[in-house]
Amino acid sequence: MTASEIRQAFLDFFAAKGHTIVPSAPIVIKNDPTLMFTNAGMNQFKAIFLGEEPAKYPRVADTQRCLRVSGKHNDLEEVGIDTYHHTMFEMLGNWSFGDYFKKEAIAWSWELLTEVYNLEKDRLYVTYFEGDEKEGLAKDTETYDLWKQYVDESHILPGNKKDNFWEMGETGPCGPCSEIHFDSRPNNERASVDGAMLVNADHDQVIEIWNNVFMQFNRVWDEKLGGLKGLLEDIEKFNESNKGADLKKYRAQMSVVYTVLEKLPAKHVDTGMGFERLVRVLQGKTSNYDTDVFQPLIQYISKESGKVYDSAAKPGLGGWNEAVAMRVLADHIRAISFAISDGQLPSNNKAGYVIRRILRRAVRYQYQYLGFKDPFLNTLVPLLAEQFKGVFDELWNQKDFVQKVILEEEAAFLRTLEKGLILYNNYIKTFKERRNIISAKSQIIDVPVGGVVYSLINDGENKIDGRFAFELSDTYGFPIDLTQLIAKEDGFTVLYNEYLQALDQQKNRSRAATAIDTGDWVVLKDEDNVEFTGYDETESIAHVIKYRKVTAKGKEQYQIVLDKTPFYAESGGQVGDTGELVFPDGEVVNVTDTKKENGLIVHFVDKLPEDIGDALTAIVDAQKRNSTNRNHSATHLLHAAMKQVLGSHVNQKGSLVNAEYLRFDFSHFAKVTDEELSEIEAIVNEKIRENIPLKEERMVAYKEALGRGVNALFGEKYGEYVRVITFDDNFSKELCGGTHVKATGQISYFKIISESAVAAGVRRIEAITGIAAELYINAQSKLVQQLKDLLKNPKDISKSVESLLEENARLKKEIEKSVLEKSSGLKNELAAKAEHINGINFIGQKVELPNADAIKNLAYQLKDIVSDLFLVLAAEIDGKPSLTVMLSENLVKNKGLNASNIVRELAKEIQGGGGGQPFFATAGGKDASGLDRALEKAKGFIVK
Repeated sequence: MTASEIRQAFLDFFAAKGHTIVPSAPIVIKNDPTLMFTNAGMNQFKAIFLGEEPAKYPRVADTQRCLRVSGKHNDLEEVGIDTYHHTMFEMLGNWSFGDYFKKEAIAWSWELLTEVYNLEKDRLYVTYFEGDEKEGLAKDTETYDLWKQYVDESHILPGNKKDNFWEMGETGPCGPCSEIHFDSRPNNERASVDGAMLVNADHDQVIEIWNNVFMQFNRVWDEKLGGLKGLLEDIEKFNESNKGADLKKYRAQMSVVYTVLEKLPAKHVDTGMGFERLVRVLQGKTSNYDTDVFQPLIQYISKESGKVYDSAAKPGLGGWNEAVAMRVLADHIRAISFAISDGQLPSNNKAGYVIRRILRRAVRYQYQYLGFKDPFLNTLVPLLAEQFKGVFDELWNQKDFVQKVILEEEAAFLRTLEKGLILYNNYIKTFKERRNIISAKSQIIDVPVGGVVYSLINDGENKIDGRFAFELSDTYGFPIDLTQLIAKEDGFTVLYNEYLQALDQQKNRSRAATAIDTGDWVVLKDEDNVEFTGYDETESIAHVIKYRKVTAKGKEQYQIVLDKTPFYAESGGQVGDTGELVFPDGEVVNVTDTKKENGLIVHFVDKLPEDIGDALTAIVDAQKRNSTNRNHSATHLLHAAMKQVLGSHVNQKGSLVNAEYLRFDFSHFAKVTDEELSEIEAIVNEKIRENIPLKEERMVAYKEALGRGVNALFGEKYGEYVRVITFDDNFSKELCGGTHVKATGQISYFKIISESAVAAGVRRIEAITGIAAELYINAQSKLVQQLKDLLKNPKDISKSVESLLEENARLKKEIEKSVLEKSSGLKNELAAKAEHINGINFIGQKVELPNADAIKNLAYQLKDIVSDLFLVLAAEIDGKPSLTVMLSENLVKNKGLNASNIVRELAKEIQGGGGGQPFFATAGGKDASGLDRALEKAKGFIVK
């Protein structure tokens, strides 16, 4: 069977068993602060398992694209090295929400694997939960007995809590699970070693292919033992007596002590089968990469690189590095491409940084082992898009855009890769030079690189400062493993602990800036549905159904969930509403923000009244909402106008809509010209003047909406029914959950204020509407009038300003010429003042020059005419003291002098610091009175 046939057989099988086939959720997760990426098939059903929203269907099945590169599920460093770990993978899954349970799940698993896929029964092993005395969990004999109907008892294996008890987190739904493993070893190996011994032993040919999770418990904080508060106090005490301990690991161990398991009112089934592993097994391969999932990509890479893919290559034998590199590229292009098509562009933070890290890992491999010095990874996108056409069409529909983004990222990193290698080579060269000069051990070796001096104790070893390795990683995207690999080839060792310390310091700074401590929800009313009334009103009567305390950056807040709310929660680029909650006793609580979390609308408030049980009045800030509505509706008009002017390829790649302005990111490969911007602006304002009424449809079948040509945004997860916003059926039709004006005339006026680049293939327009646009135009008119007044009301203001700029440029050149002449005159004067001391020509003088460039120019001129030169120039530039040291090369090589070390010592006299190269260095400071002392001190380096 081909991979496509295998996937379809799974979906057809469960459709025949009464399951509704649902589409894959995007790989990038929104509105869930606990996850950046979909890392398991159950993620899109998390709110159902948590009881926060009802299930639409009792049984569902799908193939879900997943990404595991961070957090608990981090397979990144295994990818390419072994044969079965991946960053992006498909998870085939079937679910029951309170419908069927263990009996059916186990029977259907066996039926599909052995009767549809015809797997050899004696190669299959299954596991069951052996129980856990500490938690009072009994052995899962029900699962064991069910499997006995199909499997020989020697192939039914007990598993511990780690392997066979699935949990969502510290709290939440959980339960025992039953894994299915397949032994693909040759018969002679199977005869010599029992496959049961290799299950869950990280054997690359005895692998797990399916896991059936039986959710029957809910883990909650045990308030009798102190709950979450008790755990946090315990962790604090542990930390005080065990400084430097792994608190994350300790918390994971101890959280069980402060929780208790309760039975769920309804039992659920959550299964997941690794598609790539299943294909490998069914196609009789020993590596996932040898299947038709990956081989088209690998063969293309092999052809373009001119290197043969050897799937049997082992470390140190055959084309091991080349094979690993090809597997890395074939894997990573999938993760990168699908993340970008789902709306996540590579960037320097959060999810964007993870995607950039994966991309750079791939580029490093292709550069180092496959010989691609120019961008190559991007050329895999069309092949990948064709492969998934009809399965995940998001990539096919955006293949040109995705390829462009990857191309630009590749090109940028290849440039930094080269820069990083130059810095690295400078470090190695300087380290060797400095150590050769220093003969005694225990002396300090100063290695200046890129304006930073790395100081190490000379112990005779070739060492790379871990802080420098971190700088290569942090600034140039140089992975630490690349630095270690190159260092090893050069006979150097990276001081890895110092690297980790620098990394931890950065992480601690980030944690301190974003640390949030969230307490448990206090549930007042057990409500599944929260009604949003904000499309029709800005004021509603409501009740608090749950709340919790949150501490962020040392400040306490509360999060409140109401059974009914007019407050719009931040989503789709539109900011969350603010306003007031008025309680029955008249107390008013300000709502500072509104966000979504796992389907809930969460209101952020700074305080909470004692009595919150009775009805309250939720009031949205109507003025702010109306301004936001104007900007949001204008965004829809802008999107439609851009498609008219720039082309149908324009698609939204991000947006921000608030009361002040709108920001719209879109796919386009060139700067939008002033003429195009004017045309776009004119179209939007024309539609505003037409006063087009809003056409809002709230319950339109998703497929019907797409069939009507409604614009859907890639990367958004849409349900079976959607809301359609239309401003003129022939102009703007979009799927949207946000709030809008009732007619376009309420927008008043639309004005674009900027257009810029955001990322590869992505541009950004910022614009304003209504009173903000009016104030902006008035301010611009006032500015023009002021310029006219200053220029004595010329007929052509542009020409007058142009003349001023030309005059300014001419005067600057004259000044620069004058400065050069002055420094040239000083050259001979200072050369005549040179003091011959111990075979060195010393010049130490104060000079009056206007800038650092003039001083540098003078120093180089003196170096050309004075041999054996030791030059120190002192000056005041813009009121601040400055020092410049220049040395002849022979003084550096033969006398052991170093301008960088010297200038740092002299800078102490002016309360400053500096550095540079061994023959030229500069410093600045705060105390100009110390310049004379610095000049006198300089002589001390040559007068003994």
